[in-house]
Formats: sequence, C-alpha cells, structure tokens
Amino acid sequence: MSAPGIFRPPASVNEPVLGYAPGSPERAALQARLQQMSAERIQIPLVIGGERFETGTTFEAVMPHRHAHVLADVAKGDASHVERAIAAARTAHPVWSRTPWHERAAIFLRAAELLAGPWRSTLNAATMLNQSKTAHQAEIDAACETIDFLRFNADHLVRIYSEQPISSPGVWNRLEYRPLEGFVFAVSPFNFTAIGANLTTSAALLGNTIVWKPASTAALSAWYTMRLLEEAGLPPGVINLVYGSGAAIGPAALASPELAGVHFTGSTPVFQSMWKTVGDNIAGYRNYPRLVGETGGKNFILAHPSADAETVATAIVRGSFEYQGQKCSASSRLYIPSNLWPDVRERLQSDIATISVGDVSDFSNFMGAVIDSSSFRTQADAIAEAKAAGAEIVTGGGVDDSEGWFVEPTVIKTDDPEFRLLRDELFGPIVTAYVYDERRWDETLRLVDETASFALTGAVFSNDRYAIEQAHRELSYAAGNFYVNDKPTGAVVGQQPFGGARASGTNDKAGSMWNLIRWVSPRTVKETLVPASDYRYPFLDADT
Repeated sequence: MSAPGIFRPPASVNEPVLGYAPGSPERAALQARLQQMSAERIQIPLVIGGERFETGTTFEAVMPHRHAHVLADVAKGDASHVERAIAAARTAHPVWSRTPWHERAAIFLRAAELLAGPWRSTLNAATMLNQSKTAHQAEIDAACETIDFLRFNADHLVRIYSEQPISSPGVWNRLEYRPLEGFVFAVSPFNFTAIGANLTTSAALLGNTIVWKPASTAALSAWYTMRLLEEAGLPPGVINLVYGSGAAIGPAALASPELAGVHFTGSTPVFQSMWKTVGDNIAGYRNYPRLVGETGGKNFILAHPSADAETVATAIVRGSFEYQGQKCSASSRLYIPSNLWPDVRERLQSDIATISVGDVSDFSNFMGAVIDSSSFRTQADAIAEAKAAGAEIVTGGGVDDSEGWFVEPTVIKTDDPEFRLLRDELFGPIVTAYVYDERRWDETLRLVDETASFALTGAVFSNDRYAIEQAHRELSYAAGNFYVNDKPTGAVVGQQPFGGARASGTNDKAGSMWNLIRWVSPRTVKETLVPASDYRYPFLDADT
C-alpha cells in the first residue's frame, strides 16, 4: 500500500539540446552506437501483455538513405494480434487504472532520466538510421522532446487533478478523474519518435491501457521506445506494441466495442477515414470514443513588405528543409512581396547551394533522404508537374533513388495563386513561392487564409507592428501555432503546445493539459456530511 501524502513531481525543465560538436563525448558515443547498430540485423517482435510474439510474416526496416541496407526484420501483425492486444489491455486495466497516480508518474519520470542518460545514443541512433534524421534532428526529437513530454505531462496531470469544485456548508464536493473505460488506440507516424512516445504514454499516465500501432517506417525507434519503457518499470499489458499495415490493424481495433479513444498523428485522409468508421460503428461501442488527431499541414511563411529579407530567407531554409520537410509544421508555401523577392531569391539560392544531402551518419550532411519510395515518387512527380506547368525551379529540383531516396531542397515559384503545390501537402523538401504585389497586403492575407484547407502552423515576418496585429487578426483560424518573426517549426513542450484545426486535426494541443484531459472521464462525488432526516421544507409550515 502506498504511503499517504500530497505529492509534487520534480519541477519540469526542458532537456538541454546537446551539440554533438567534434571532440564532444556525446558525438563519440553516438557515432559508436551508429556503427554498432548499422552492423546489426535484428529481429523485432510484437509486444503484447509483456510477451514477445513472432508472427511468421515480417517486413524489412531499412535505411532511407541506403535503402538496400536492412536494419531489422519486423514481425507483421494482423487482426488476431490486435484482438490479443485488446485482451491484454483489458487484463491490465483494473490494476493499472487503480494504481496511484504518483506511482504511474514515477515510471515515466524514470524513463525520462534513462533517456537523458544511458538510452540517449540508442534512441537517437535508431531514429537516424531508420528515419534518416541528422544528429541534430534526432537529438531534438528522440531525446529532448520525448524527455520533455515524459516530464511535463506529470505536471499537467497534477494541474488536472487539482481542479476541484467548491463545496457548500455541510457538503464535500469532489471531482475524480477516472481513466477511460476500455482501451486507447494509439497510431503514430514515422517522422517523430517523440510522437509515438507521447501518444502512448500520455494516455497511459492517466491510467489508460494502450494498443499501439506505429508507422512501419519507424519500426526501429518504436522498438527501442518500448524497451526503454519496460526498463523504466512499465507493467505488462499497459502498452501493447503491434506492427502491421493500417489496413490490417486499424479496422480490427476500431471494430472493438471496448474502443475508448483514438490518439492519432498522421495523414488527413486516414484520420477522416477512421472518424467515419467510428461513426458507422457508434452504436456498438460501450462509450463514445474520444477522437484526438493531429494530421496534415500546408504551412505558410508570409512576409510583409517591411520584413528583413535575410531573416525571411533563413526561416524558409530551416523551416522548409530541416528533416527533408517531413515535419507536420514544415513551411511549404511562401508569400513574398515583390519588393523583397529579388533579395530573398538570391539568398535562397546562395544558402541552398551550400546544403549537403546524404547519409546522416556523415555529420556534415544537413539533410538525409525522404522516408520511402512512395514519398520519393510524390516529390519527383510534384517537381515534374511544376516544370510542365511552366513554374520556375528557383533552386534544386534534382532527385535520385539509386542508393537512397534523395530529393534536393527545392524552391518553386509560381504566378498562379491557385497552383496545386500551394494547396496540397507534399511532405517533402519542396516549398512553393507566390510573389505578391507589395501594395496588395490585405488581399494577400485573405489568400493565405483561403488557399489551403489546413490550419496547423504559419509565420508572419514584419517590422511593422500594425501589420503584425492585422495578420494575427485576419489569420486567426489559419494556424493553430502562429509564429511572429520566426520559422513555423520547432514547437517546444511546455512552451508552444502543438496542434491545429480545420483539416489539420482536432487541436488538442500535444504537450499541454488540454491533450491529457481527453484521456480521463471525470466523475462528480457529492458527500453530505449530515444527511437530512425529514423530507419537509420550511415553506410547507403553516402561517402563524
């Protein structure tokens, strides 16, 4: 039995980002781990109820930048494994949901410390090798953001539990925050290791049990994330890891009457399809499932005529091409005034010419490969479409999949404000610019708001405070994360809660209490300290 007390978790601070400079101990440790893991070809099983399951069918986890290099053979699950995972989650739920919150939190805080120390190079290396992230991009994701989620979520939990009603004399009113009844289906993408960690552990922290389907293209980091949580003391069955195709795993999970929630990050069409399936099945569920999704983006950088060309160009390069543009928040459409375009264009051409693309194990490379052959084809087709439409390839445009799925950082300029590449998400290192008449700022604000169906991130650059305020007002619903004089990427847990609306998701703000509140079902308890002993009210008394 746990000792009684009102406990406060350790104060949360953002994990410092290590630099990996030449000669640094973190660089040496990471390079050694990269070499070691590159030389391995491991077997990755499903993890259900704490047990390892081989399924007899596997898929290969490869390096995107050297796609012939196989890192792991991964067990491929099907509907039967989903049913087994749901059963394991059901078995674990009674004990886990009743475990005191501070005991649950201690597991995830321990995981954060393990990741900050002995596990750091392993999870970073897995992310670099299987997801083609550079050392810096892996560090800010697999290490720092994951650690931040694990730490800050404990603080958010305390804030939620502390929200209590008032009590009148003779009455004690309470709110208790129960885990959801059933299991949470967590579906994570390839592009951030931290997202897979957070989609699962955030709901688990609140006492829920999880069936986790990670992207097949991030199988290696998901495996090591699971092992990290197990080492931290996560009980069997709390999080159940099931690899497999979405077509095989998703319908089986969504068909279960025990589905309590969906915690999703991925494409807009997939989330909309899942939402429709849940709607079609709604009469068969025990409860109305919670649907939380962060989906796509067609994120903008908008420059006012007063903006500084150098800072705009720097934001474009970092915001569009870090991690090959494969961030939900990456800038992929630009609105540049005619007075700034010549200077911005020149700076883009100059800066992008210095960007090296290649194997991320070579720390001199700024970019790696896009994630798979399908993404490669999407980028190649978009570049071909732009050329065929008469759009200008300002810089880049080269593609090569002979060794890895490499796409050059590419800037396209179009004179058509309705051009498809300004509307549709490509999720790669391609950004499309529209140069507007510097006298048409008001019209351009409307264009930014109305062109794409998404509303995830956006940035405005200006040295005119009135223009900033106007953009803030006119673009109020165009971005859930709005940046002023900064690139629209790099949200930090505890500083910029992340999420957008419209076709970009439910805007439940990962990294905040607003996300965590979705994974509890509050119950009001009223206790009358001295109950009434007579049904009669004073108004019934006779007049004297």
